[in-house]
Amino acid sequence: MEARIEKVKQQLQAQGYKLTPQREATVRVLLENEEDHLSAEDVFMLVKEIAPEIGLATVYRTLELLSEMHIVEKLNFGDGVARYDLRAETNKHHHHHLICVQCGSMSEIMDDWLTPLEERLEKEYGFTVLDHRLDFQGVCAKCNEKLKEQEAGGSSEDKVSSEV
Repeated sequence: MEARIEKVKQQLQAQGYKLTPQREATVRVLLENEEDHLSAEDVFMLVKEIAPEIGLATVYRTLELLSEMHIVEKLNFGDGVARYDLRAETNKHHHHHLICVQCGSMSEIMDDWLTPLEERLEKEYGFTVLDHRLDFQGVCAKCNEKLKEQEAGGSSEDKVSSEV
């Protein structure tokens, strides 16, 4: 974790910013909760635990700055809430998401399946892709299973009521 914080510090310094204690607390919370896609309010509540003096506006400003610098990705999954996700150091691009429209769960796809498409865009159109994001909206496995159970249960009940 310390190495990633140092990298963020260097990225900030390269743009003329400092890694203030408030910014560091925000980055630590994001690192500790990397898989959770936290909202600004979620980040604020967790930062308050380690830095009680920090204000919500400071957390918002920090997240916006980190987003502008492409240190975090600001995500919107269609529910009206901005979520923040640290960009992986090893990936050129951001990972992709599977978003369940039934329960709101989200899964990540870490593989970059779009590399061949990017290469084709470069070759055929002379277009260099700098980044991309892909979100799939649908129904997750758990919700699909529940739907199947409900359908199976409903059809057997129909049979019983029609037999009586």
